[in-house]
Amino acid sequence: MNAIAEIPAKSRLQALIDPAGASFYIACLMALRDIIILPDPRLRLVSEPVGLIDTVTQRLVEDMFETMYDAPGIGLAAIQVGVPKRIITMDLAKKDAARQPIVYIDPEIVSTSEERSVYEEGCLSIPEYYEEVERPAQVKVRYRDLDGESHEVEATGLLATCLQHEIDHLNGVLFIDHLSKLKRDRVTKKFAKVAKREAEE
Repeated sequence: MNAIAEIPAKSRLQALIDPAGASFYIACLMALRDIIILPDPRLRLVSEPVGLIDTVTQRLVEDMFETMYDAPGIGLAAIQVGVPKRIITMDLAKKDAARQPIVYIDPEIVSTSEERSVYEEGCLSIPEYYEEVERPAQVKVRYRDLDGESHEVEATGLLATCLQHEIDHLNGVLFIDHLSKLKRDRVTKKFAKVAKREAEE
């Protein structure tokens, strides 16, 4: 029996919030995963629905949080660690605040506002590159949590931007796709050169 499967999902998330607490041994079962980088073609895959939330899914979520916090980042899609499943992990807590991990399983955008907003975005799969991106200012997203319960959230501000950014990943879309062709081509060529140089070393 997988020991982690016997622990309620909410307790496993609690271990992420307070890794130094009594549930520390749970966090020790997590593992860092490699984040794939542009121009890796897997970033263009359309991820598949999760369906049944089993122990494999739970372990993936835990590894994603561990990887996201280590990077560090505020959001991560499963495809960014090479798994084409519709899963997002996110934590928008401020740097010195308590962790607030949230997992979105099979998220879908139900509606968007006509009002637009602009945020500077970056991506763990396109490291050290940032650009302003315009998106709908408000979105309604339907998703499931790690226990399989359905939820809807009406998001604005940073949360709305992050949800759209990560759901884009699940559809094979990168934030650079929202930029001009000139900027998109420039960054794509830059990362392609880096990847080629690393492959030759």
